[in-house]
Amino acid sequence: MTLQRHILRVVGIRVLAAWVVLVSILQILDLLDVTTDILDRKLGVAGVAYYAALRLPTLAQQVAPLAVLAGCLFAFAQLARENAVVALRSAGMSAYRLIGMTAPVAIAVVVAHLAAVQWLAPRADQALDAWWARSAPRAEQASKGPRSFRVGTDIVVASAGDEAGRRLTGVSLYRRAPDGRLVERIHAEAATFGPKGWTLVQPRLEMIGGLGVQRASAGQMLWTTGPAPQDVRAIFGTDQTLAPGSARRALSGGASARSPSFYRTELQRGFAAPIGALVMLLLAGPVTLTNFRSGGAQVLVSCLGAGLIFLVVDGICTAMGQGGSVPAFLGAWAAPVAFAAAGASALVFMEG
Repeated sequence: MTLQRHILRVVGIRVLAAWVVLVSILQILDLLDVTTDILDRKLGVAGVAYYAALRLPTLAQQVAPLAVLAGCLFAFAQLARENAVVALRSAGMSAYRLIGMTAPVAIAVVVAHLAAVQWLAPRADQALDAWWARSAPRAEQASKGPRSFRVGTDIVVASAGDEAGRRLTGVSLYRRAPDGRLVERIHAEAATFGPKGWTLVQPRLEMIGGLGVQRASAGQMLWTTGPAPQDVRAIFGTDQTLAPGSARRALSGGASARSPSFYRTELQRGFAAPIGALVMLLLAGPVTLTNFRSGGAQVLVSCLGAGLIFLVVDGICTAMGQGGSVPAFLGAWAAPVAFAAAGASALVFMEG
């Protein structure tokens, strides 16, 4: 147990340090772009700190796999230089067991990454977008035009009426038959979300059938199939992280502004992306078997390159899945599975 605690401490400290450094670099670069705008809006230093805090979950989950790769490479290289690996192997410890001892660090990163993807980052992005919209100058607030999105088979064109996603203005609702034919048009001055759901204010209806167009109007009308307020905020906001719940609702007939393949891929990525930390651990594993007195630096560079290539390939596969070029499951999981197999194969080859 003492040995495992020592190895966990060596690896954990370096992974955490790499994570902090990478997040800090991204945070600084991000703040360089927005600090002037924050100060121009009279938000002061507190506004800068608030912005940085809300951006933290998204930045942390973006660099989590790379932090594991960098931290493990530094830790394994140190153990190899100090001949600690040689001593452990002479005592009968295999590279597999050494990697297994460090696995809790990667698993902890997976859990933290999963929490960020599933809960923290989507909520922080929505809060940031709402705060940014509230502090925007009037000219920027007024320039926000209507957007179109789907709710089940219906097409909706509307403008955001508030920041909470509970009011829409200038609503045009186009209802279609199962075969895609337009059967009804509804134009309303506004739509508000209340305890009973959405209510259309002063709707004007146009029913399209074989006998022509029949028109009607009313003071108000319930819109039972309307979107959830959080989905309205996501559609009209600039959220970088899509909550898995929003993706599930979009696929089950909720509000959606993109293709079904995008939401299917994002739903899969909510679980595939955190696995990247374990993939990086496997890709860094060959360094534990490296002799730095005879070209060990080449293995170190190769492992680093493999990790960076994994990030690139993972991004390409994800984009292909979102665009519908490949199935969503393949787009989300192809790169993690392939590179995990490659890292494990390299470790088995060097161990053998």
